[in-house]
Formats: sequence, structure tokens, C-alpha cells
Amino acid sequence: QVQLVESGGGSVQAGGSLTLSCTVSGYIAKYLALGWFRQAPGKEREGVACIDNSGRSSSADSVKGRFTISQEKDAVKNTVYLQMNSLKPEDTAMYYCAADFRVGSCNAYEYNYWGQGTQVTVSS
Repeated sequence: QVQLVESGGGSVQAGGSLTLSCTVSGYIAKYLALGWFRQAPGKEREGVACIDNSGRSSSADSVKGRFTISQEKDAVKNTVYLQMNSLKPEDTAMYYCAADFRVGSCNAYEYNYWGQGTQVTVSS
């Protein structure tokens, strides 16, 4: 069973920074692709940044230059971080960590394992 443990999030003013983290434990963890997605009220869930099991990363155009995804992985734990800088009010959303096997994209429909989400609120 794939269980994702998220942390981070919170409320900041525009221009501020936050870091999200998501950890999967167990012998299968190293085989997983991991990603961050977000969903604002009334909007569809969108991919923010993802990293596949080879370490290749991708990010949405809206966050390029501001958000950075990184990863720490060993034999039994896989942790992905999302460093968010220069936050804007439009970044306000529920942020979800997701995982799956053999995923090479940042499309939400390709991910079957999801965390509970963490709220990010950016005030102007």
C-alpha cells in the first residue's frame, strides 16, 4: 500500500516562501514517480511539478522560475520537496502530493495514490 505523508503549507503574504514535503516509505518507494498538484476552489486539479523515478522533473509554466521540486531517495524512503518562492495570491490552493509507478508526465489522471492535501494561502 502506498501511503503519502505530507507536511508544510500555511499562510504567507505575497512574495513569501513556503516548502512542502511528501514522504513515501517502504521498499516500493524508490520505484515511484512523485508529483505536486493543486486545486483552487472552482478550478480543476492541475499539475505543479513532478519528478519521475529516474529523477527527471517537470513543472508548470506558471511556476517556472519560482517553484523548485527536489527529491531525496534511499532504499526505503522517497521524499519530494516543493520549494515555493515569490508566492502570488493566484498560487492559493489545496496542494496535493501524488505518486504512481511508471509515470512520465505531470497529468493528474495518471496518478492513483494521493495524499490528503495541504492548504497554501497567499494574501496580497
